[in-house]
Amino acid sequence: MSSRTSPISQPITIRRAVARDAKRLTRLVRGSGAYAGKYAAAVAGYRVGPDYIEAHRAFAAVGADEQGGRVLGFYSLVLAPPELDLLFVADEAQGRGIGRLLVAHMQSEARAAGLDRVKVVSHLPAEGFYHRAGAVRIGTALANPPAVPWDRPEFEFRISSE
Repeated sequence: MSSRTSPISQPITIRRAVARDAKRLTRLVRGSGAYAGKYAAAVAGYRVGPDYIEAHRAFAAVGADEQGGRVLGFYSLVLAPPELDLLFVADEAQGRGIGRLLVAHMQSEARAAGLDRVKVVSHLPAEGFYHRAGAVRIGTALANPPAVPWDRPEFEFRISSE
């Protein structure tokens, strides 16, 4: 478990997600403003289940607020093949550096696992975030109707061996 502080917000702890977080993580995905409108169908029935959390390296960013640590965001790193499968920050917590903290944590986890790169297929509204976070555009993931009826940018984080 690592603890980091965002310069413009409350202390944030990044901890391993556990099975009891499943409903909270599912709500973050389904409630994401980035998936409003034409994108809503992509997450309408999406579920982050306890089995998913146990099978992957899923981590939650937790705020030290009056509710005893609300989940403000999370990510999931798949090791084989190396991919950042999910990364979400609660709408009301965006712009506070939580996404960058999650990316830095993911890179540290990837490095510890011996990975030298991690792919991410971005949701279109998140493309700018990944670019600003240091990911390099490597291609385009073609639409896969009916689940995803639009092309998506593919990025790669190159993991240094620091």
